Amino acid sequence: MNWFEAIILGLIQGITEFLPVSSSGHLELGKYLFNINPDTNFYFSVAVHGATVLSTIAVLWKEIADLFKGFFKFRLNEETKYVFKIFISMIPVGIAGLFLTDIVDKYFTGNMISLGIQFMITAVLLFLTSFIKPKERPIGYLDSFIIGIAQAIAVLPAISRSGATIATGMMIGNKKSDIAKFSFLMVLIPIIGANLVEMRSGGFSVEGTSVSVILAGFITAFISGYFACKWMINLVKKGKLVWFAVYCVLVGVFSILLGMHVI
Repeated sequence: MNWFEAIILGLIQGITEFLPVSSSGHLELGKYLFNINPDTNFYFSVAVHGATVLSTIAVLWKEIADLFKGFFKFRLNEETKYVFKIFISMIPVGIAGLFLTDIVDKYFTGNMISLGIQFMITAVLLFLTSFIKPKERPIGYLDSFIIGIAQAIAVLPAISRSGATIATGMMIGNKKSDIAKFSFLMVLIPIIGANLVEMRSGGFSVEGTSVSVILAGFITAFISGYFACKWMINLVKKGKLVWFAVYCVLVGVFSILLGMHVI
């Protein structure tokens, strides 16, 4: 991987991590187009995912600080309840991580047809938010678990995590002003935990990727992720996700045609 590829892939990761179009799916597509082995450059993937985690913290630092302050008062206040909801949302993806890792890994092999179908699934979820519009309510404990199931399904590369969780929250009636922030906060611990586990196990070969190239991807992902996160929070409040659905359909068709070697 060279500097140009690292910057482009970092930009893709930063923008698509928060937009409901699947960052993992776009990274797989980008690696395919750049002819990069999908089983390599592990530390680059860790770096750009870590960059978007830092982007989330940078955008939502006040909310995170308030949660810590409230939680460590050791009282059943609103902050403590919110933290409990985040932990509840992590249960499904934790189960998926423990028992389905080998199955999920098979989808990160550069299969463009499979990737295209998953982009289509993301599109369907986003389209449904235009038709299913229940009365809005705060996020409850059961809502947290249901949203967590959506996050667990989104471990597949081209099913957007933010798209699945935000769309699910909207369809079950959670407040649009709350669901984007909850979606971005609930993923922090799972992403950090998954990266630490992979690094401890050795991960994949970096194939000689230099530290400077990895750093270029990290910086690009952080900056683009910061602005994408802020934009997405404001966009979800308006509830207009249909154009992202259209985009996912187009990318899905493109991926399938690549896989069929039509283009």
